[in-house]
Amino acid sequence: MTDAVLFDARPDGIAIITINRPDQRNALGKDVRDGLFAAWTRFEADPALRVAILTGAGETAFCAGGDLKEMVERGLQVPPRDMFPLPYDSIELTKPTIAAVNGVAFAGGWMIAQACDLCVASTAARFAITEVKVGRGSPWAAPLIHMIPQRIMMEIILTGKPITAQRAYEIGLVNRLAEPAALMDTAIALAREILEGAPLSVKAGRETVMLATEMGRAAALQAARAAHEFPYRSEDAQEGPRAFAEKRPPVWKSR
Repeated sequence: MTDAVLFDARPDGIAIITINRPDQRNALGKDVRDGLFAAWTRFEADPALRVAILTGAGETAFCAGGDLKEMVERGLQVPPRDMFPLPYDSIELTKPTIAAVNGVAFAGGWMIAQACDLCVASTAARFAITEVKVGRGSPWAAPLIHMIPQRIMMEIILTGKPITAQRAYEIGLVNRLAEPAALMDTAIALAREILEGAPLSVKAGRETVMLATEMGRAAALQAARAAHEFPYRSEDAQEGPRAFAEKRPPVWKSR
């Protein structure tokens, strides 16, 4: 890892990934992009880590987006598919992720927050898809239609104007709001709720949500049944009911 992106592998199974360029509003310069690619790869490869939280250093910005100066210097036109480290897109991940948005999440900052499974936001955070303001594009925003209503999505993209964290919560973009000082505690609490579940069931549940956004009803049901076959047949599927009957916490083995 580099100092542009910090990686904290906690003993409780939570990884905290921090974009550490507060003086640059945590913009997605090359050092940050490289650091995020390395961080996500490390998270996925470590079986002891089950949930990741992505956040930004400082109180001003989660991530202000791409490095516009770099784009000018490179004469960048269409960004290469592998330029930005997007969970579940350019980065293959099978585990849940949470964006802990501590400040502005503009353009590419919105992009990487949107790519995470869940989002916790500081009440001081703001969100915007600002590409129309600088003549760039936001094709990555297409999956947003599965998260918020069409007319709201249209206004956000066409105007490029920011929305508050409260508004983001109201339209369903954000799962939980927290005062700035409580942001990470809130994100960690959400991660711990996920950790309480059986790992194989959590994985299959996440796959079901994604399948349901990509398929029709009948196809999604069939695919979801296949995704849950493994957890149903696992040792954990027997341990859960046994622990409930014995009135004790379950001991998950991921098998």
